[in-house]
Amino acid sequence: MTIRQATDADIDAVERGYTELLTHEKEHGSNSNWVLGLYPTRAVAEKGLVLKTLYVLEDAGTVRASMVLNGEEAEEYRRIPWPYPAGPGEVLVIHTLCIPPSGARRGFGKAMVEFAIRRAEETGCRVLRIDTWAENKPAISFYGKLVFRLAGKTDILLQVLIPEEQVFLERKVSG
Repeated sequence: MTIRQATDADIDAVERGYTELLTHEKEHGSNSNWVLGLYPTRAVAEKGLVLKTLYVLEDAGTVRASMVLNGEEAEEYRRIPWPYPAGPGEVLVIHTLCIPPSGARRGFGKAMVEFAIRRAEETGCRVLRIDTWAENKPAISFYGKLVFRLAGKTDILLQVLIPEEQVFLERKVSG
C-alpha cells in the first residue's frame, strides 16, 4: 500500500471511486450526504491535481482511496470554537476523503488519516481538521478513534449546493 500525490493517470480512478461510493449510498442510504453529479465530481479531483493537493492510496496497482489535503478552511470554519488555536499556515485540512465500498474495512481510511497526520507534522502544522455531515455517525466514530475532538457544529450549504448540518473535528499535531 502506497500513498502518494496523484498524477494525471489517477483522475479516472478517483472519479470512479466517487461514483462507486455515491451509487452505493444512493442504493443503500447515505453516510456522506454527498450527491452523485453534484459533489464530489471529477472537477474536484482535477482541481486537486492542478494544485498538487490530491493524494491517492494505491494497493496492488489499484487506486483504493483519495483525499485533498491543504490549508483551506471554508468560511464556516471561522464560526467554530476550535480547542487548539492555530494561525495561517498552522492548519492542515482533510477534504473529500473517499474510500469506495470495494475498499471498505481494509484499513485504507486509517492509512490516509495517518498520512495526513504525518504531512501536518512535516509541514509544521499545529492541527489537523476535518468536517463531515452531522449524520455521518461512522465517520465521526472513526475520527474519534484517531484522537480527533469534536469542535462544533453549524449549518452549511456544502459546495453551495447541498444543505446540511456539519460537525467539525480537530486533532492536535505533535510536531
